[in-house]
Amino acid sequence: MRTNVAFLFLVLAAGQTPKAVAQSPGTFVVTGRMTTPRVGHTATLLADGRVLIAGGGYPPGSAELYDARTGTFTATGNMTVPRSHHSATLLADGRVLIAGGTGGANAETGAELYDPRTGAFSGTGKMSTPRYGPTATLLNSGKVLIAGGFYPGQGYCCFPVGAELYDPDTGTFTATGSMTSQWADTATLLTNGKVLITRGHTDADPPVSWAELYDPSTAAFTVTGYATANHTAPTATLLINGKVLIAGGDLYDGDGGSSVAELYDPSTQAFTRTGNMTIGREQDTATLLPDGSTLFAGGHLTIDLAVSAEIYDPILGAFTKAANMPTAHELHTATLLGDGTVLIAGGFAPYPLLISNAEIYHPAVLTPSPQLFSVSGDGRGQGAILHANTPQLVSPENPAAVGEALEIYLTGLTNGSVIPPQVSIGGRMAEVLWFGNTPGYAGLHQINVRVPAGIAQGRAVPVRLTYVGRPSNEVTIGVR
Repeated sequence: MRTNVAFLFLVLAAGQTPKAVAQSPGTFVVTGRMTTPRVGHTATLLADGRVLIAGGGYPPGSAELYDARTGTFTATGNMTVPRSHHSATLLADGRVLIAGGTGGANAETGAELYDPRTGAFSGTGKMSTPRYGPTATLLNSGKVLIAGGFYPGQGYCCFPVGAELYDPDTGTFTATGSMTSQWADTATLLTNGKVLITRGHTDADPPVSWAELYDPSTAAFTVTGYATANHTAPTATLLINGKVLIAGGDLYDGDGGSSVAELYDPSTQAFTRTGNMTIGREQDTATLLPDGSTLFAGGHLTIDLAVSAEIYDPILGAFTKAANMPTAHELHTATLLGDGTVLIAGGFAPYPLLISNAEIYHPAVLTPSPQLFSVSGDGRGQGAILHANTPQLVSPENPAAVGEALEIYLTGLTNGSVIPPQVSIGGRMAEVLWFGNTPGYAGLHQINVRVPAGIAQGRAVPVRLTYVGRPSNEVTIGVR
């Protein structure tokens, strides 16, 4: 990369403010109410910054959108069937895959897609088996791994099922591998592209504590380390150092939350204890914040627990109590927004009171989502993206070719993070070759990617990325 091009990008970056002090640091502030009380719903941050809230309400097939700019919820199209306890996954092309769940006594095999451009849901392929409470993981290939889930109505955990892949290109599900235990409590995409799956309840007594890895390159599941505790349905959070924080969940010896937390290290495939949570939690949420800490909010059983929150510091390996929420929440959703705040929505307050309340957590420092540079300087239109190892822009007059390496320049990656961005070109996932700070230019970040096969040619092919759960702005390049 030549100096004059890097200097241009630094000038563009100087006009942006990547961080700002929050107005109410470390506190929760009430925002608008959902259009209906919900539990067992999903919350998905869309590419345009809105949040899709789907299912779990009255009627259970309804859906709505949260707009952070106005702090309001508005109805959008209804799902094709009523659902709760389903999965929701933002795909590379900006649509959302909704899979499984239940609208009554029976679990669903069906799935559907939400298109933000039309505000409508439409059916897609069916899974091989009904799934209540499945996990769904967007792989680096753009496919979605669906794992676990069970049939309700036959006991707490009956007829556990295996795993399958959803292909957005064909709209179909196909079986993959053979899970070692079938049950999946959590599924976490690791920095190496594999998926860590943990489980709690199985047919074993006491429940087994091993975890397994899914390798997309071989479509195989293999046993990895043993967890240090038998808590079930914990939260799992990929930290910026690449380790996975497993925390809380239901105690095996009775109803009540566990305070146990541990770290899974992919390099050693081992679990080790870290500091205990300030209070035992289950049916809570865990949200990785841009500064590398993790916010835990709410939980089951008591109002005191359900209004509480705490922060995990990965450097200290310790949890500290945070400010209380204005409203109690359990079985709610938590969504990291584009400005660095967190939306908490719905759930019980506590059981059996179903609520529509929502609130916003303001961390001490607000960190916006990554911003791709554009030639115009406003983050739209022609992207400031180069043919690799040249000072040449990828433009309509000088388009990229399939398989070519490109250099993308941006701000907003977390310094020291080993979590790779997921880059979409023309609605397809691009292979990330390298990412990090641009050598010699503080404050400028760079991602090298390969143009994926199968994308449509054009003068304005969209490019965006998702990083730590948040989509960037969208720019365009020419592709031939």
